[in-house]
Amino acid sequence: MKIKKTYSFAFWTSFFITFFMLLGFFIANYYFLDGIIKPSFIILFSASTFIFIFLVSQYRLEKFIFKRIKKIYDSVNFLDPSDFNKTVITSDIDALSREVQKFAEIKQQQITNLNQRENYRREFLGNVSHELKTPLFTVQGYLLTLADGAIDDKNISKKYLKRANKGVERLIAIVKDLDLISKLESADLSLNKEPFNILELIQGVFELLEMKAKKRNISLHFNKHYVYPIMVIGDVEKIEQVITNLLVNSIKYGKKGGTTMVSVEKIINNKVLIKVIDNGEGIKKEHQARLFERFYRVDQSRSREQGGSGLGLSIVKHIIEAHNEQIFVKSEYGKGSEFSFTLEKLKEF
Repeated sequence: MKIKKTYSFAFWTSFFITFFMLLGFFIANYYFLDGIIKPSFIILFSASTFIFIFLVSQYRLEKFIFKRIKKIYDSVNFLDPSDFNKTVITSDIDALSREVQKFAEIKQQQITNLNQRENYRREFLGNVSHELKTPLFTVQGYLLTLADGAIDDKNISKKYLKRANKGVERLIAIVKDLDLISKLESADLSLNKEPFNILELIQGVFELLEMKAKKRNISLHFNKHYVYPIMVIGDVEKIEQVITNLLVNSIKYGKKGGTTMVSVEKIINNKVLIKVIDNGEGIKKEHQARLFERFYRVDQSRSREQGGSGLGLSIVKHIIEAHNEQIFVKSEYGKGSEFSFTLEKLKEF
């Protein structure tokens, strides 16, 4: 077993003091006392002295270190008593060093996390402000123009009211998406899970987005002809929103005249993997880690032109995680992107 360093220190301190004291006794007894003190008595006295000095040194040393270590523990533990997991105070310097090092690493990580959260909060507030400000100013501008007399011109008033209404619709979409994300993050959203045919759901979304895709001459299709239905378990409305958001994104940022392909693959007995693959412009690696952040946009200027709340992928991520599933992204800049997510497959009897 490893001997505590305080024992080693006390031993050698006692040894050297006893050795020089024993040496002094023999010299004094031989030169000045003519050997009247028996050597056995000197050795017994020296052994007793060694033990006494060892015990006193050890006790005083531990008490001295204990007081100072306790001050260190008290000074760091007031921040978070659980940081040391209620470790018993020890006089072992090595153990103390490890504990303090562990404490310093934990605090450094906490500081890093706090800085990241602060940066994220600042960026998020700036994005929310910008997203709301744009449609608000648009609506305000059209309404002020109408109030200044343009309302008397039927053609202008009709056109401006339509544009103002679009601005209001964008505001409503942003607020709805923010409300949905808040519910998902707070686990306040109840999921109505039930079996459904994922192929039928995807086909319905294809038909819903057909006109939007035609405007950019993008074709939406499956990777192959599926003969049999694939039954999965989940909230139909929420999964429909996931597929819609992913397809809308592929249409917005896909290549004109390109394709968006959806595949449904069985990966293990109780899971399927739904992939949405396009041959668009792709996403650079430095952006991929932040794709699912709220309001994060790869291309700010183009994103503003395309519209949307900037919350689509964030909603997708939260819905999939609420189902206790996973979502993945693979992309190569200039070649296209692949978004995929898992769903529970209905057991076959």
